[in-house]
Amino acid sequence: MNANHHESSDLSRPRITLRGPAELADALPFVLGFHPTDSVVLVALHGEHGRFGGRVRLGIPRSPREWASTADHLAECLVEGGERSGSRPDGIVVFLCQDPAAGETGRRVMERLRPFAQRLRTACGALDIPVYEALCISDGLYFSYCCPDARCCPPDGTPLALSGTTVMAATAAYAGVQVRGSLRDMERRFQPSGGPREEEQRTALDASAAEIVPRILESAEDEGRAEVRETTLRLARAVLRRFVNPTGETGRAGRTAAPTAPRTSGASTAESDAADDALVGTGEAAALIIGLQDRATRDRAAEWMEGWEGTAALRLWRVLARRCVAPYQEHAAAPLTLAGWTAWSTGDEPTARVALGLALDIDPEYVFARLLHQACNEGLDPESLRSCLRTERDSRLASDQAASGPAPRARMRVARPESSRQTLRKPGRRTGGAERRSSAGVRPGGPAASKPGSGSPRHGGHRGSRSGR
Repeated sequence: MNANHHESSDLSRPRITLRGPAELADALPFVLGFHPTDSVVLVALHGEHGRFGGRVRLGIPRSPREWASTADHLAECLVEGGERSGSRPDGIVVFLCQDPAAGETGRRVMERLRPFAQRLRTACGALDIPVYEALCISDGLYFSYCCPDARCCPPDGTPLALSGTTVMAATAAYAGVQVRGSLRDMERRFQPSGGPREEEQRTALDASAAEIVPRILESAEDEGRAEVRETTLRLARAVLRRFVNPTGETGRAGRTAAPTAPRTSGASTAESDAADDALVGTGEAAALIIGLQDRATRDRAAEWMEGWEGTAALRLWRVLARRCVAPYQEHAAAPLTLAGWTAWSTGDEPTARVALGLALDIDPEYVFARLLHQACNEGLDPESLRSCLRTERDSRLASDQAASGPAPRARMRVARPESSRQTLRKPGRRTGGAERRSSAGVRPGGPAASKPGSGSPRHGGHRGSRSGR
């Protein structure tokens, strides 16, 4: 199991007192930002009054043989995260959330997961941290593994409160905390939906791989790669503007109109995603997906992280992730990671964690995703990386101006700080065989090689076509 497939964060929410298992179960979606499905969640408690702290989330392993190692892993992640932030948990609350299978009841789910709940309790106890409550949430009911009082927690379960009727819901609404549907629904927005156009997209990906990969591999002195990079970025910029001004009209000086509002709420989510898909042709999507496998191209695209660019880029990266049809699924790691970075940069941490988690599901060793996931989980400020990207962009533009003979005033801006990259890299511990750094050390490039792997392209996007991570 990859150590990165968890989520943790320090929570800053308005203060509210939760009394009993019912209010704990009701609070969980507001703590996470979505309704967890098929998930185990551990939430740290601090102080005499049990203030919520960090939390970790992971998909429930399908095999019971993995439950013991998963329990140990989650407990260690939660405790280590608290210790790094200077606040070791005083207690833990455990949630097991899983929908019943066909012909299964919520109580049956609870009984089936009971050994896992017990293993989680002993794993936390081994670290000298008690589990104050362990709940199973299934089929609209919650069950307590800790409360022996049938009057409070009957064995057949207790119905969850109606959405929006609790004190927690009212407080969250007042504070502007948004619950973005279920985890499954959020993941679906980044995954191919199937349909008759899938074969057309696969054919376009085959053609783009056959055209682009040889130009990267066979050209001398990186000339081919540089040409592909600029072509990919020009196409991406052109497509990006469609998400701001779908009609293609421009105002003075070629500027696009004001950005359209993001369309991601409620029942219109599927319709808005379909409208976004219509803005990108199959050939364009294929060229962008293959082109973004180049690490430097992906890092340049990460500069679209703020304002209208950030809003439009998140929608574009979602489209490209959905276009990574079989057998090109692993190519989705690049657009998923860009989506995670853009969401985190624009303040949408739940979406960022979902996108980065999917990227790591596809490629557990994708360095950019691992570093971003760790930084996001530890509650660090993305401004450090934003500042780094701004500096690199400004330095590149200034260098380009200097090379083309800029005015003296422009030359004054060619102050390319030698230490800008070094100061953003800090040594960190090694986990799972890969180096992990704090967000101050996050840099999109990662330690991947600067040239793509060898070998000729084949159907399905041979890994040799991917240049670095």
